[in-house]
Amino acid sequence: MISRYARPDAVALWSQETKYRIWFEIEAHAATKMAELGVIPKDAADAIWRKGEGAVFDADRIDEIERTTKHDVIAFLTHVAEIVGEEARFLHQGMTSSDVLDTCFAVQLARSTDLLIGGVDRVLAALEARAFEHKDTVCVGRSHGIHAEPITFGLKLAGYHAEFQRARRRLETAREEIATCAISGAVGTFANVDPAVEAYVADKMGLQVEPVSTQVIPRDRHAAYFAALGVVASSVERLATEIRHLQRTEVLEAEEFFDKGQKGSSAMPHKRNPILTENLTGLARLVRSAVTPAMENVALWHERDISHSSVERGIGPDATIHLDFALHRLAGVVERLNVYPENMARNLNRLGGLVFSQRVMLALTQAGVSREDAYAAVQENAMKVWRGEGAFLDFLKADARVTLPHDQLAALFDLGYHTKHVDTVFQRVFGRT
Repeated sequence: MISRYARPDAVALWSQETKYRIWFEIEAHAATKMAELGVIPKDAADAIWRKGEGAVFDADRIDEIERTTKHDVIAFLTHVAEIVGEEARFLHQGMTSSDVLDTCFAVQLARSTDLLIGGVDRVLAALEARAFEHKDTVCVGRSHGIHAEPITFGLKLAGYHAEFQRARRRLETAREEIATCAISGAVGTFANVDPAVEAYVADKMGLQVEPVSTQVIPRDRHAAYFAALGVVASSVERLATEIRHLQRTEVLEAEEFFDKGQKGSSAMPHKRNPILTENLTGLARLVRSAVTPAMENVALWHERDISHSSVERGIGPDATIHLDFALHRLAGVVERLNVYPENMARNLNRLGGLVFSQRVMLALTQAGVSREDAYAAVQENAMKVWRGEGAFLDFLKADARVTLPHDQLAALFDLGYHTKHVDTVFQRVFGRT
């Protein structure tokens, strides 16, 4: 993760200071419950909170200790003892390192997901506003990159809104699944720590109890979590790619905002490049790169190993911070997107009415012509237009196989026919029209 693609709120969740604060809270909450159960003195638990709650844990000092211990949690506990004093010997009673590490990781992922959901909400709001703004702005729909039939730009955006509604639900599900706590001790048997401690810590940290932790929280949860992030990133890329295509010089139906003083190229002063959406495409690749390692982390040896640890130290912050940044960048692009209805109309008419070919074919079949003959007649005339030989409607009128009256033929070239159900789709997506 580099600062260029990171928002401060997301970075703060993964800072050393935040991590050590969460570690302390896990240990201190566990101590409180152990005191209640009579495992440690109540005065000791109170002292741990009193001396540690406002303390600043020195990351450099912890790193210094770890160079000797070669163990990060032991280094942290040693440093806490320097702050808390004699009562620190009652910390970590019956617990193992994974109890702290996995529970902290769950807290960080859950809190990161709250930021991601906020980013999706901003994208949804931007898409809804622009969709209603361009609900009736007719443009050409494309399949295989080729002109197909008329749609509206608002309808196009409504489709993306529906997709990000699904993205929001995926993140909610991912958060629910990842937000679990494990305080079960070595190999997860609770031999040296009462299950009531786990339940207490889970409640205080805003988590659910992990039903069976084998000293670690099962990594299928994390695999599902990062897979969900990968799908959301792919939705970001799909919309970014659409905008990039629409900004191409030959299309120019929409483009990213271009600020005063902005430069598009170090060599060519005329350039206005889709740099933000290109950047979003790259960020989506980075987020998805976390998915396969997360899947491979599921198969740990026996009750636990730490082959997952080095992976998660990287993909945890990187995937969440990058996706958080991408969502807010995407929202900004949509909010300020330049839309050019006149270019949409011009492009729609470039093929001289060929976008109405299906309606002509269907009208012929309803008039008694076989589908095969209707298709052949319409296609042959359409190919003349592709070759630049004339206008589609003129060719149809001159073709004896096209038995429809000329006024009926002309009436088939009606944009309103293709947009008559836009309200139906908007009602489905937004619950209003």
